[in-house]
Amino acid sequence: MKKHLKTTAFLAATLVSGVFASGSALAMNHGDKVGVWGDDQSVSEGTVTAKKVVTEENGWLVVHRTDEAMKPGPVVGHAPLKKGKNMDVAAILTEEVASGDKLMLMIHNEEGGSKTGIFEYTLGAKEDGPIRRDGKLVMTVITAQ
Repeated sequence: MKKHLKTTAFLAATLVSGVFASGSALAMNHGDKVGVWGDDQSVSEGTVTAKKVVTEENGWLVVHRTDEAMKPGPVVGHAPLKKGKNMDVAAILTEEVASGDKLMLMIHNEEGGSKTGIFEYTLGAKEDGPIRRDGKLVMTVITAQ
């Protein structure tokens, strides 16, 4: 009986320590890499939706205007993101967007601002700014319909 208890305790401790050591890895290793996925869509209801957003930290899905040059322009909407996989993330548009307009759906972090949970970014600012992977912005571009 003592041997059984020791073995059970050892297995439980090993399992728990393994979960803590790899907890964040488990959250991100199910085929999900950091990124934004979205399709061209209607904006007639005043929202834009990303099908899926995967991030390594809490932050923001930010909707920027863009054009053929594919540079991020003014922010026209945002929505909060939680660490890990986020599905069907809807951002309410704060400006009129016309059919045919190009929109950049981008991940921003929750760093540098003075208030957690309040989106503080303005174009070019460091507060709640965009994240980069391998020197590139993490984003996708869609066309409003």
